[in-house]
Amino acid sequence: MPASTRHHRALAVFVHCLGILAAVPALPTAAPDAAAAQPRPAAAIAPTPAPAMPSAPPAVPTPTRAAPPIAKPPVTVRVAPENTPAPRYRILVRNDGNAPVDTTVRQELPPGSSAAAITAGGRATRAAGQSASEVTWRLKLPARSTTTLGTTLTTAALDRPLTAPACAYASDGRRPYDCATATWNAAPARPVEQRSEPPVWRQTPVLLGGVAAVALFAVGVTWTWRRRRRRVAAARADDGLGTVYPRPAAPRPAQRRRTPSTWLIVPVTALVLAGTVGTAAWTATRQVADIDTDSQPTSGAWLGKGVYGAVGEPLRESAFEFTVYRVACEPGRAARQCQATVGVRNVTPEQQSWHGRLQRAYLPDGNFVSTDEQATRAANQGRDVFAQPMAAGSRMVLPLVFTVDGRDPPKQLELRSGVFSAGVRVDVP
Repeated sequence: MPASTRHHRALAVFVHCLGILAAVPALPTAAPDAAAAQPRPAAAIAPTPAPAMPSAPPAVPTPTRAAPPIAKPPVTVRVAPENTPAPRYRILVRNDGNAPVDTTVRQELPPGSSAAAITAGGRATRAAGQSASEVTWRLKLPARSTTTLGTTLTTAALDRPLTAPACAYASDGRRPYDCATATWNAAPARPVEQRSEPPVWRQTPVLLGGVAAVALFAVGVTWTWRRRRRRVAAARADDGLGTVYPRPAAPRPAQRRRTPSTWLIVPVTALVLAGTVGTAAWTATRQVADIDTDSQPTSGAWLGKGVYGAVGEPLRESAFEFTVYRVACEPGRAARQCQATVGVRNVTPEQQSWHGRLQRAYLPDGNFVSTDEQATRAANQGRDVFAQPMAAGSRMVLPLVFTVDGRDPPKQLELRSGVFSAGVRVDVP
């Protein structure tokens, strides 16, 4: 055998053995317990581990963790106004659990009103740090039961709507189970009369345009008729001799071009001008009438328009619907906490995030404070309500805590879903 062939075969055998030795550590162990039981030779040299290769990225990206569903509270509240001459509300408090629940129900009374009649067990109070009155019940709700409460109010302004929200709290009186609101009206709302547009032939711009068109048509017809009449008269004058032989052409005197008479131009011009001015004035009047004078102007950087309202009114912005049910402050301290019971509903088809720094309480001096996130977490039993986004269509009722300086409570709350949302503002009585 030639020497070169022997060298090639030896090299091939050596490379093959190296491949087998490199593949042995990667083979699965058939009997790990038996291998561990056998004593390892002292002279055996552990093979050098091969360098770890970086793992390849997954073929499908890991989806973002969806917001967990909000647990349904054991106690739910419903409020409905009754069709009575005086403001009256019916409050339904239901315990859906299998055990009795101790709860405190509070109904906020509209400014300028007082309780004239309350169902058994309730009493009218004025909470510390509040300028408005409220009605309070302390109840022990049996399992799977519904309790009906009611209030009748007296007010000097019976001609305006009155909104009175109600909330059910836990036994500590701070953690809300559920809230609801209702608005009483003195008379049932009448359907809005839709203005019917007058017929086209009765609209002022159409009438003016029609008159101008008729006038122009009459001028055109008159001018055409008179011109044709002159031509016919001239032709008859040329053919008056009746000879067979043509006459030599005689120079025709230059005729001056006739123009419409002044008595016809002036009225037509006046009609056209009146039609143009009338159309412009009518269009401008319609555009001004369509402007909503109640809408609040906002900067072009915001999404939507700013919405203003009172306690108990659902107010909707770009992503959330906010309802402030109650605002109460601690008494007698320079730096104190004010807790707002707020309902938040995600009205979009996607999950939405919101942030505690964007929720503000405005003080009487014009300054504002953002949500005290540590105190808010404590009021929500250690749960960070801003940590995860809200699921689409979900709703929750939660306390927001603001730490304010001074003895005066906040005058207004500003709530918004995002940095570029115009948000809502709620006047605190």
